[in-house]
Amino acid sequence: MELKEQLNHTQTRITDTIANYFARALDTDETIKAATFYSINNGGKRLRPFLVYATGQMLGAHLADLDIAAAAIECIHSYSLVHDDLPAMDDDELRRGKPTCHIAFNEAQAILAGDALQTIAFELLSEHTFKVPITQQVKMLNTLAKASGIEGMIGGQALDLAATNKVVTLEELERIHKLKTGALLGASIELGALCASDVKQSTLQALRRYAENIGLAFQVQDDILDIEGDTLSLGKPQGSDIENNKSTYPALLGLDGAKNKAQALINDAIAALDEIGQDTTILADLAHYIIERKY
Repeated sequence: MELKEQLNHTQTRITDTIANYFARALDTDETIKAATFYSINNGGKRLRPFLVYATGQMLGAHLADLDIAAAAIECIHSYSLVHDDLPAMDDDELRRGKPTCHIAFNEAQAILAGDALQTIAFELLSEHTFKVPITQQVKMLNTLAKASGIEGMIGGQALDLAATNKVVTLEELERIHKLKTGALLGASIELGALCASDVKQSTLQALRRYAENIGLAFQVQDDILDIEGDTLSLGKPQGSDIENNKSTYPALLGLDGAKNKAQALINDAIAALDEIGQDTTILADLAHYIIERKY
């Protein structure tokens, strides 16, 4: 399967897994159920679930286990976007070309929908019977919690907010995005590996280096697209980072410098894959896609 087909396949499996969860979530308020379902089905690329599947299948994990791990990490990612879009944060009205949750419903429902998605992630991971030992299941819970918390995504978001309207160094900017974006991408790969048995430490270390590099490259490309993209393709207002006085790679390095930075990160990611014994073609293809995408 080519990368586009695999991405589409991931989207289908995730959509089905999430729909199955909501179909059995009956004892709840219908408005919050609708707001939560809306928030996780708003047309995302599903890159994090894709990394779970690509890593896990490469290492021999069971597909049903990967469905759960992939759905859990997408719940966390979607919750973070709902909260990022709130008036107190980035105050965005569009997400992937659709009204953001607080616009489609209201601010209170958006806060609750984000909270709900966060808890659903851990509900999914904790109630499923995995084919691997329970110690690995506990490690999955810990991995996702840490990547989502104050030493991961939330910590990165806090640093990002603190850097607004300030000049930061390249080192400071990379710290922000290693936590804000990279931590959850790294957790995606870690979850995929934890769904498999007997994975070598050398393989895990190489995958972590790959994840760190594509995580930063993803953010660099996002910053480039904020300048070169258009609102229709991006699904959000073009130039919003500049308007909100956000620190970005093009602001620090210039547009050409940012493009060179993204390419160097992808080269390092590919070099890490070369140390893995399994067929890593699909992960290499994804790395190239990250800096070639237009939205």
